[in-house]
Amino acid sequence: MSLAGEWRRLKELDWRELDVKEAGGWPWSLQTFCLALVLGLTFAGLYWYLALPEKARLATAIEEEQLLLRDYRNKAAQAATLPAMREQVNELESRIATLREMLPTGAEIPSLIDHISETAVDNQLAIDFIRLRSPVEQTFYFEQPFDIQVRGDYHRIGYFLAGVASLPRIVTQHDFTLEPIDEQGQLRLSMLAKTYRYRVPSDDEGEAQ
Repeated sequence: MSLAGEWRRLKELDWRELDVKEAGGWPWSLQTFCLALVLGLTFAGLYWYLALPEKARLATAIEEEQLLLRDYRNKAAQAATLPAMREQVNELESRIATLREMLPTGAEIPSLIDHISETAVDNQLAIDFIRLRSPVEQTFYFEQPFDIQVRGDYHRIGYFLAGVASLPRIVTQHDFTLEPIDEQGQLRLSMLAKTYRYRVPSDDEGEAQ
């Protein structure tokens, strides 16, 4: 059948009298168009009802996969550095333990004062006084200040300060005042020294933390 004849049949067709039951007698071009339309609508419906939900689930799964991969990479990196981090933590804990051992307990404060007095006597200094102040409470430790005043020549005072700094317990030195007291080179040293005691947290503080 020629295209011209088919086109003539379409032009002569009364569209108002078309009946689906007589579709077998329609022009083949109209049948082809209707068939393509039905197939297109069918495929569109199948895509909308079946493919779109699966496509959305696939996008969600891909997003979750990316998040899991990112989390995995982060955890893998942390796991790779874990031995080094544990070693650093152990080293830090060892240093803290060593520093705690250098802090006197409350019962050791008088002994520490005796050591400072012995250091002054060993360097032939005259002791005016070594006087404790009230302790100062800090977050993790107690600060125990005390005033020291001794007399002697310049070099012996220097040896005394070095001796105090090298005591096995931590003693820091502050607010030095050095003044001459006679023409023979005798000097008076006044200073504030501090030692520290570790503060053991109470049960209430431990629960608050």
